[in-house]
Amino acid sequence: MVDEKNVVAVAGANENTEKYGHIVYRDLKQAGYKVYPVNPNTEKVLGDKCYPNLRSLPQKPDVVNLVVPPKVTEQIVQECSQLGITMVWMQPGSESEKAVEFCHKNGIHVIHGECIMVQRRRLKQQT
Repeated sequence: MVDEKNVVAVAGANENTEKYGHIVYRDLKQAGYKVYPVNPNTEKVLGDKCYPNLRSLPQKPDVVNLVVPPKVTEQIVQECSQLGITMVWMQPGSESEKAVEFCHKNGIHVIHGECIMVQRRRLKQQT
């Protein structure tokens, strides 16, 4: 599971407060994570510089949270493999069998089928 010490990149972060990319980014940031927004079509999210891809981040994330269409997820997991990123969280709706299979074959721990915000709150209640 992701904890507050982890650096998280949110692929699909954006400025639209009604979209999940924004909601997930804001939630993780408010929870105390070091979080980077990644979206080639956005300059800033909540006043933070948004990066066009994972390669351009100032530090390698421990976890990449995907809030993008499945076809984009398939591209990003390949980039994760190239960069040595070993944990990916696919938000509901972003996963694809092809991307999950790629992660399994390439040593990337993948979580899918559950929302990172729900899981984070559930674990927080248990502590």
